[in-house]
Amino acid sequence: MILTAMLLAACTEQPAPAGAGADNAAGAPAASDEEIDDDSDNIDVWLERLEVGSREIYSAREAVVRAVGLGEGDVVADVGAGTGLYTLLFAEAVGVSGRVFAEDIEPLFLDLVNRRAADLGFDNVTAVLGREASVTLPAETIDVVFIADSYHYFDDREAIMRTIYDALKPNGQLVLVEFDIVPGEAKPDYKSHVRFGKAGVISEIEFIGFKLVAEPAVDGLEENYLVKFKKPGDLE
Repeated sequence: MILTAMLLAACTEQPAPAGAGADNAAGAPAASDEEIDDDSDNIDVWLERLEVGSREIYSAREAVVRAVGLGEGDVVADVGAGTGLYTLLFAEAVGVSGRVFAEDIEPLFLDLVNRRAADLGFDNVTAVLGREASVTLPAETIDVVFIADSYHYFDDREAIMRTIYDALKPNGQLVLVEFDIVPGEAKPDYKSHVRFGKAGVISEIEFIGFKLVAEPAVDGLEENYLVKFKKPGDLE
């Protein structure tokens, strides 16, 4: 991918700073004012903290995008977009006739996504400021909602997921990438926010009204899993 090479060139290759492991998720709780004041003008710092490191959602990004299965002209919402890693990959995948909504609750990240999209020449990216209980997207406008490494950070998961359900078109898809945990095993620090494993997440999302349609194996994902859901259509 041309874009992949450009993203790699934009990212630093030095080891991630202390504390910049997998718990620094795109879509994690909003950065503190002190962090924003210190780093708002240093894009590489945020790219290093939230993307590179050794995190699977970065290293397996191309396989994840293939598994999402976007087509030309699709309208995608990257919920918890963070620094825009997947936003920019999706912008390439959907082409000039498609659109990507980069949603996050942190304005700093939305500014960064806009800057990166402009630098790469994408005009099919729209930044959306979300709220704690709403993704603030118009009803039935989205073909695919993508959530990577963010679901476990939602304080009111039911409220958020209901707004996502409403934003999807009938037969629209929800794709979730999330850490798995094994019952009874001690969780490492970077999984401290993960409340339960895949079965529990599937149960919660199906409760909203989504239908599980696939649990594909994705090359490079070992600590994370990818699941796909569908919003039932009008005739179902």
